[in-house]
Amino acid sequence: MSTQDAPRPGTARLGTRRSTMATTQSRLVADAVTERTGVPVELELITSFGDVTRAHLTQLGGTGVFVSALRDALLEGGVDFAVHSLKDLPTAPAEGLVLAAVTERDDPRDALCARDGLALDDLPAGARVGTGSPRRVAQLAAHRPDLDYVPIRGNAETRLGKVGSGEVDAVVLAYAGLVRVGRTDAVTDVLDAERVLPAPGQGALAVECRADRAAADLAYLSAVDHTATRLAVTAERTVLAELEAGCAAPVGAYARFERGLLRLRAAVASTDGVQQVRAERTAELDVDPASVKAAADLGRELARSMIADGADRIVADPGQIGGGDTGPGAGA
Repeated sequence: MSTQDAPRPGTARLGTRRSTMATTQSRLVADAVTERTGVPVELELITSFGDVTRAHLTQLGGTGVFVSALRDALLEGGVDFAVHSLKDLPTAPAEGLVLAAVTERDDPRDALCARDGLALDDLPAGARVGTGSPRRVAQLAAHRPDLDYVPIRGNAETRLGKVGSGEVDAVVLAYAGLVRVGRTDAVTDVLDAERVLPAPGQGALAVECRADRAAADLAYLSAVDHTATRLAVTAERTVLAELEAGCAAPVGAYARFERGLLRLRAAVASTDGVQQVRAERTAELDVDPASVKAAADLGRELARSMIADGADRIVADPGQIGGGDTGPGAGA
């Protein structure tokens, strides 16, 4: 069904977490849906267990804890669709739900926000860097093993406040999230993919709805689907799935179209940065929804080559850092 032929229901209900980051991201999607389809959208605020618990992400079993309440609301019919940070969405399919759209990706890189305007290479030995993400710690430790990586949680403002108070010397957050909440002023270094590969799906937003409604009264959601982004993140998330790793695992992956090819890079590293497996593959793909399977095949091929080099053993025992990117605003 084309966007023009899609039904025009009354106001749609968009389920979102309550954090500033989540509501800002959801409003961006809501506005895009309305602009492209004419369907008015209202935000329904939902509290997840991940938003209220003080446990760390690694104790909770991954960032999927932030999406379960939204998924429950979808299945119960309390909301029509939900918006997630794609990097927080588990790779395993949820029964009865479907990924209706993947928005055009914003800058996927990580960003350092440090005291005194310092870049990563300028931080003094022993500087305290706040991030509980095993992926970030593993790759940063490979580059700067002399820094002290400490667990941190809370929304973006809370984490930035810990730099201002001197509790830590720097924090690492997703650059796209800082753009969305208007805090790029705090960024002192943007970490390119050569140093720190982003989380699979980082920078993109996922629109999820009930499978039995996707091709009927919610077909208009396809208006915000971005094919090139969907293909790239499909390859990235397939790597994660093949490694049988959760969203909190020390796995980085990034795919993008370059000169007619989808280039996929991935890295798995122990949290001390000592053990690393990195790999890269390219495939000639048309930017077409029919290429989704080919993108997944690329991710599968890359993951299997990494497993042959021992990546699965690192995922199974990456080392411990005692924390996780948890709390409201963990999409950062």
